[in-house]
Amino acid sequence: MATDSEKYYATDVERITTIHHQSYTETVESTTKIIAESLSEKYDENGNKHHETSAAERRIVRRLDYIYVMPCLALLSFLQFFDKSSLNYAGSLTLQKDTGLVGLDFNWLASIFYLGYLLYQPINAYLLQRVSISQYVGVLVMLWGAILALTSLGQNFSQLAGLRFLLGFFEAGIYPCCIMLISRMYRRVEQSGRIGTLYMCNGVALAVGGLIGYGIGHMENVGGKAAWQWIMIILGSVTSFCGTIFFFCLVDNPKSSTLRLTAEEQEIVESRTRDSTVVRSQEIKMSHIIESLKEPRFWCYCLASFLINLQNGAFTAFSSIITAGLGFSGLNSILMNLPYGIADCVYIAIFVYLNRRYGNTIYIGCLTLLISILGLILLLVIPTPNVKLVGLFLCWTYVSGYIMLLTSLSNNVAGYTKKIFYSSCIIAFYTVGNFAGPQFLIPSQAPLYIGGMVGYIVANCVSIVLLLIARYFMKKSNIQRLSNPSGVIIDVNDDLTDRENPNFIYRL
Repeated sequence: MATDSEKYYATDVERITTIHHQSYTETVESTTKIIAESLSEKYDENGNKHHETSAAERRIVRRLDYIYVMPCLALLSFLQFFDKSSLNYAGSLTLQKDTGLVGLDFNWLASIFYLGYLLYQPINAYLLQRVSISQYVGVLVMLWGAILALTSLGQNFSQLAGLRFLLGFFEAGIYPCCIMLISRMYRRVEQSGRIGTLYMCNGVALAVGGLIGYGIGHMENVGGKAAWQWIMIILGSVTSFCGTIFFFCLVDNPKSSTLRLTAEEQEIVESRTRDSTVVRSQEIKMSHIIESLKEPRFWCYCLASFLINLQNGAFTAFSSIITAGLGFSGLNSILMNLPYGIADCVYIAIFVYLNRRYGNTIYIGCLTLLISILGLILLLVIPTPNVKLVGLFLCWTYVSGYIMLLTSLSNNVAGYTKKIFYSSCIIAFYTVGNFAGPQFLIPSQAPLYIGGMVGYIVANCVSIVLLLIARYFMKKSNIQRLSNPSGVIIDVNDDLTDRENPNFIYRL
């Protein structure tokens, strides 16, 4: 007859065996489901696939879009562009006279912002993989807001240059953070719309900034301060306050408890993560970096980022001055940023819609650059100054081209370290372009700046060629993978790159 201890032992063994069997069964069922989903994914050569969005998934996306992610990122993008452009508004007021700026001093103030931006990129790439994105972003925003407010105390070129450098230094981490968050939280087909939303907020900042700048421009001598000083104080204070909101409210994990996911929604998030192929890893993988450096596509993206943003650096800092040269007064030239911003938003909305509807990210990017080239040509050849505004409005389509470049990056680079490295390097080249762009505008050539405009035309033409080369290599890989499918099931948690994963299909 069995003793009590033997009975308890037998019961424990039976219970443990049952648990192991259930665990094994659940694992098999989970793996089978992943295999079934993977096999059901049918791509064409351009990387497009049909996806039916369930009601539960739409609920998840709505929470991300309207509560937890995009409101914060939209406000962040708005503040980043607005604060960076504060020099544009101040330059049309009494900044240059009050601080004794002469010659190319103003150009250098526009450019030195991007020197700080550039030097921070290696630091940002390291921190982005090591710390929580939401808290990291919150701290950066609070710091740059404080620096902007202190810019009101600048009395000469040296002081302003140092403060502009620090402003660029602390703003530098924002766009790589935004790209990583969108890549992690959204399906690939959803990402262009969200990246487009960020840059539409730049357009809103350009438009609203014109109104705010116009209003603050009437605060001359209020409290004994110049109007341009009030621009710095007000914008900087608001920005620092918003930084505390980002620190506590921004969600940076698709499985965050803040989202209150149901069991069904957790399964959907797993499927969305397999589609985005982005899973956070704190391990910095040198193999990902080496692989990136060996890819022709990497250099095409980086050089295109540099060339497109030559124009961006100039137009961000000089749009009010260029407009003033067409016959508008100082305050009215600031006010003209309103229609520029609206045009920017309309362009982005149109091209993001076309991308979402038809795909062809690279081709749409090339189209936007062609339109910008047309605008630059019209700006040079139309004789009537006021009519030149037609060309100036068309020039802003280059922003949509850069959005398509970032969308292609977000969609087509897998592996956490590789994506961070790609993003950081593209932003570094973006920085160099913005740094160099204003130097094309020689004061003696004002207000047409013929040499600069010709330079931007050439840069956009070369960018189109580079984007088409990148597309060629990605399409070649798609054709090879679709004609010879591997049949291997990949676990997204393995953190493979797009080249290491034989099932990865590029969205062109």
